[in-house]
Amino acid sequence: MIRMSGKFRSSLIIGGQGIRARKLRTLLSMVSLFLGVLAVIAVQAGGQVAEKAMLADIELQRGIDGTESLYLPQHEKTSQIVQETLQGKKGVSAFGSTQITIGEPNTTPLNPGGSSFDPRYSSFGGSGRYTTVCDASGMCYGKPVDEKQPPKGAAIELRTTTMIGDIRQFRPFRLVSGQWLDFDSAPSMSPQIVLNTAAAEGFKNNKIPAELHVQGGTKNATPRIVGVVDDGQGAYSATAYVRADELQNWAPAEAKPPAAAGAGKGAPANFGRSSGSGGLSSVFLAPGSEGIKQTLKARLAAAGAEVDGMSSQRTNPKKQMESMLNLMKIIFLAMASLVLLIGVAGILNVGLATVGERVEEFALRRAVGTSRMLLTFIVLSETLLTGLLTALAAIGAGVIGFEVAAMMLSGKLPALADMSFPWEAGMAGVIAGLVAGLLGGLIPAIRAARIPISTVMRA
Repeated sequence: MIRMSGKFRSSLIIGGQGIRARKLRTLLSMVSLFLGVLAVIAVQAGGQVAEKAMLADIELQRGIDGTESLYLPQHEKTSQIVQETLQGKKGVSAFGSTQITIGEPNTTPLNPGGSSFDPRYSSFGGSGRYTTVCDASGMCYGKPVDEKQPPKGAAIELRTTTMIGDIRQFRPFRLVSGQWLDFDSAPSMSPQIVLNTAAAEGFKNNKIPAELHVQGGTKNATPRIVGVVDDGQGAYSATAYVRADELQNWAPAEAKPPAAAGAGKGAPANFGRSSGSGGLSSVFLAPGSEGIKQTLKARLAAAGAEVDGMSSQRTNPKKQMESMLNLMKIIFLAMASLVLLIGVAGILNVGLATVGERVEEFALRRAVGTSRMLLTFIVLSETLLTGLLTALAAIGAGVIGFEVAAMMLSGKLPALADMSFPWEAGMAGVIAGLVAGLLGGLIPAIRAARIPISTVMRA
C-alpha cells in the first residue's frame, strides 16, 4: 500500500511539472473543457432552482411536503372545540375565512369583495355585496344582494384567513416587511393583522382610517397592521391574516351553518367551508399527528357534528413533480454531456500531441526502470489535474453567475432571494471534470505506456 502511494505521489508530482512546463497547451485544454463542465454545473443548479421554485408555489397554497389537510364540518361548536383541542399543540394549525373591512364604516370599499387594486385583476374579487345561499344538497354559492349600495368611501375590504396556531409552519409565506403574528401572547382587543402584498399596495396608495369591521359583527375595532407577506397570490386578491381568537372578540366564532337554514333534517353537512364569519374550515396537520385528528373527531361527534364525511388529504408535491423534474434533468444533462464531449476531444487531441513530442522522454524513463503502470499514471495525472483545475474555475464562474442571477431575478422569482449556490452542482462539476480528464487522457496514457525502450536508442 505504501509503495503504491509513493508511485501515485510521484506521478502527481511529475504530472504537475508537465502542466507547468506546457502552460499554453494546458490552457487550451482547459478552455475546451470549461464550457462542458460549466454546462453540467448550470444544469444541476438550474434543476435545483426549478424544483425549489415549483415547490415554493405549491407550498404557499397547499402546504409543505407531507402536510395533511383535515376538513372540518360546519357546526356551531366547531371553532370552540378546535381551539380547545389545539391549544398549545405543536405541528397543527386550524384556519377559516371571512371578510373584514378597514376604513370608513357604512361605505362601499374601494375594492369590493377583496378584489385586486390592479385593474388587470380587479374582476377576480367580484363587486357589490354577496350573501351565502345553500340548496337542499348542501351546495353553497355566493348570491349578490339586490340593494342600493352605499357611497364609496375610504375603506378597503380584505379576504381574511383566521388562524389557530401558526399557519406559516405549513405555508412558508415570505416576510416582506414588519413581523408575523405573535401566537404566544394573550389575545388582544386590538387585532394584529398581516397583509399580503396586494392589500399592502392598497393601503400604500390610499389614506384609510384605522377602523375595522368584521362581517357579521356589530361593533368595530381598532386594528394593528404589523407586517406584510408574500403569500403567492401576487396582485390577484387583497388578503389579510389574523388570529382567530382576536377576531372572535368582535364577531361570533361560528355562525349557524347555512345549510341548516335552507335544508331539511338529514341534509348533508358541509365540510371544508367556512361559515363566512370567521369560523374554522380546515386543519393542517404535520406527519405523526394522528392522535390529534382522532381526538378532534371524537369531540366533534360528541357535540353532534357530522363527522362521517370528514376527509383528509396529504400534500406530496415532490412525488407529483418527481417524474417531470427527472425528465427535464435528463434532457438538459444530455445536452450538457454533448458539450462536455467536445472538451474531452480537446483534451484527447492535446494529450496525443504531447505524447508524440515526449516519446524520447518516456522511452528513457522506461530504460531506467519506470514501469508501464507508472507512465500511465503520469499521463493520466496531467489530464486529471487539468480536469480538476477546470472544474474549480467553472464552479467559481457558476457561483458568481448564480449570485448575479439571484440579484437580478429575485423580484420576479422570490424563491431565488433565499437560495444560495447549490453545492451539489459544484460536486457534479468536480466529477464531470475528473471524468473528462480520465476519458481524454486514457488513450494518450496507454500510448505512452506502449512506447518501446528501443526508441531511446534511435534517438
